[in-house]
Amino acid sequence: MCIAGGVFLLVKGEYLFFFFPEWQIYGGIGIGVGVAAVLTMLALSNRSYIWIRVVKFLWPFVIVLSAIRAILMIVQLQRGKDKITWECNNGGQLWTEEAAAAAAASGEKSGSMPGGFCAAGFNSLNTAFIISLLVDIVCQVYMYFLAWRYSKRLERYNHMNGPYYGGYYKA
Repeated sequence: MCIAGGVFLLVKGEYLFFFFPEWQIYGGIGIGVGVAAVLTMLALSNRSYIWIRVVKFLWPFVIVLSAIRAILMIVQLQRGKDKITWECNNGGQLWTEEAAAAAAASGEKSGSMPGGFCAAGFNSLNTAFIISLLVDIVCQVYMYFLAWRYSKRLERYNHMNGPYYGGYYKA
C-alpha cells in the first residue's frame, strides 16, 4: 500500500501538489516507508536478530518523518483546494498560472488528471486522503510494535529452555 501510494504521488502528484519537488518528496517518503516495511517483513521471516535491530532503530525515524509528511500534505491540500477545483472544471488540465490564462483565452480543455478525483469532489477526496494518511501512520506504529516485540523475544530466547530440562516447570 505504501509503495503504491508513493508511486502514485511520483506519477500523478503534480495534479494535487503545486510546488515542483513537493510531490516527489512525498512520493519518495512513501516509497521509503514501503522499503522499511519490506525490510521488516524479511527480518521477521528470517528470524534475524541483526535485521530486527536495524528496523527497530529505523521505524521511529520513519514514523516521525511520515507524521510530518502527513501534516504537510493535509495543509497543502487545503491550500490548493481552489487549484484542484480549477483543474476539475477545466477537464483535468494541469494547473499553472500560464495554463489558467491559456485556458481562459482559448477555451481548451485537455489534461490527464485522474477522472475519479473530479467525480468524487474535493471534500470527499480530502476526507479519503486524511483517513488513508492516518491509517498509514497506524500501520507504521503497528509494524514498529511487531519489530520491538520480536526483538524482545529474541533477546530473551537464550534464557528459554522449552520442554527440556524442566523448562516449563522451573519456578
